[in-house]
Amino acid sequence: MKVQGNIVDIRNQRIYSGQITVKDGKITAIEELDTPSSGYLMPGFIDAHVHIESSMLVPSEFAKIAVTHGTVATVSDPHEIANVLGVEGVLFMIENGNQVPLKFNFGAPSCVPATTFETAGAEVTAADIDKLLSDPQVKYLAEMMNYPGVIYKDEVVMEKIRIAQKHGKPIDGHAPGLRGEQAKQYASAGITTDHECFSEGEAQDKLDLGMKIIIREGSAAKNFEALINLMPKNYERMMFCSDDKHPDDLILGHINQLAARAVAKGIDVFKVLQAACLNPIEHYNLDVGSLKVGEQADFILCEDLKEFKVLETYIDGKLVAQNGKSLFPDVATKIINNFNTSPKQAKDFELVATGTKLQVIEALDGELITQKIVLDANIKEGKVVSNTENDCLKMTVVNRYSDVPPAIAFIKGFGLKEGALASCVGHDSHNIIAVGVDDESLCRAVNLIIENKGGISVVGTQGEQVLPLPIAGIMSDADGYQVGQQYSAIDKYAKTLGSTLHAPFMTLSFMALLVIPSLKLSDLGLFDGGSFKFTDLQS
Repeated sequence: MKVQGNIVDIRNQRIYSGQITVKDGKITAIEELDTPSSGYLMPGFIDAHVHIESSMLVPSEFAKIAVTHGTVATVSDPHEIANVLGVEGVLFMIENGNQVPLKFNFGAPSCVPATTFETAGAEVTAADIDKLLSDPQVKYLAEMMNYPGVIYKDEVVMEKIRIAQKHGKPIDGHAPGLRGEQAKQYASAGITTDHECFSEGEAQDKLDLGMKIIIREGSAAKNFEALINLMPKNYERMMFCSDDKHPDDLILGHINQLAARAVAKGIDVFKVLQAACLNPIEHYNLDVGSLKVGEQADFILCEDLKEFKVLETYIDGKLVAQNGKSLFPDVATKIINNFNTSPKQAKDFELVATGTKLQVIEALDGELITQKIVLDANIKEGKVVSNTENDCLKMTVVNRYSDVPPAIAFIKGFGLKEGALASCVGHDSHNIIAVGVDDESLCRAVNLIIENKGGISVVGTQGEQVLPLPIAGIMSDADGYQVGQQYSAIDKYAKTLGSTLHAPFMTLSFMALLVIPSLKLSDLGLFDGGSFKFTDLQS
């Protein structure tokens, strides 16, 4: 097979009319032509850090959409499903991903459960990690979220790091806001990357410590604008990722969007493409071709080098996507889950007033971090209730693995004027998380999740909607484009209830993520991420 176009030689920073010859899945020749060509041939895009589960799609359905945007590989942390099903969940992701051409490179989840301050469905031990990393398909130790454990040399955390080093595999980081001496301790333990920087100064500090910085732009967390100015001088040690991307956003684009935005800012296209296409291969030692003779024929044909509209995607020499459509068949998906809680009653969400002040979570649009604020409690008949006038709404986390009372807190930033939202996508333990203006709506939204053993739901005066997610309670077994349309509809309905958040469900999913400061809610109570301990709701 021969493919002709303008070849983008990233390493030598030149573009020329040429022809690629492919045989048995590998590039056997790259020839320069005297005649002009159309389109641009270049290595495929790689998402350097993504939780496939957050797309609500199984890997095979994620692949069907991603390849149309020129994505040929991902560096995927399966800790979402691992928190539900343990090693069984990781193996499910690998098996499902292996049935499609896109090259999923899964890691061994390092923090399952993420903390001891929440209830997860499973545990991944150091012995499990040792076994997983023995598999050549498992490329790295996934994000070490327990950065206090690294800094203070927790025995279990350090053992997991030693295991990764024994296997010669890189260790991903996760240390939002960590700077100074503590960042130095974190990096010196062998942590090689961070995708959680939310300021240029923080990212520069970590670059100076020898870490590689991954610019994240997902459905909720958006750090591109804060970090992109570092790329011109640091492009050899930077990458792009989506981290968490909902299906409707994935349909619109993937890493190609970040490349286009970077080029639009005047950054040299070769520097942008090195970060987007080559650096992940080298850092994670991926079995992905980089447009060199003798390597796997993983490359794409783009219309131009500005918008990066992808015309064709090739993986192992096979045309897998053309003109916005994937060219490989659907995969039958088995259902696996871990869901064991009974329907709730509205009275389960009542909160007796014991004070006049509330310690409130303030959600920030486009951020995973939250603010900690104090507001007056809205007390009616001795119970604390939502106050839509100042956007102080009741929030709950319901243990999905056993029947115990729901945890209650209050949150500002969702803006609902009526009804409730609920989701079983609640990082990292994936208990049910919900926010609402009254206990009845809150209860109904939660029960829709329970009835479907996973999903996202909206309840309002115009009715109720639910998107079932039967696989581990966090992924659908349906067609990816269909799921994207369903999600778009339920997201739109949520916004008619008053939410002004760009991605209310994605934001909601992170309000139980205790390893991201400042204030979050687990199924066990209100948690202060700064002091890393539980805190009082009322005073």
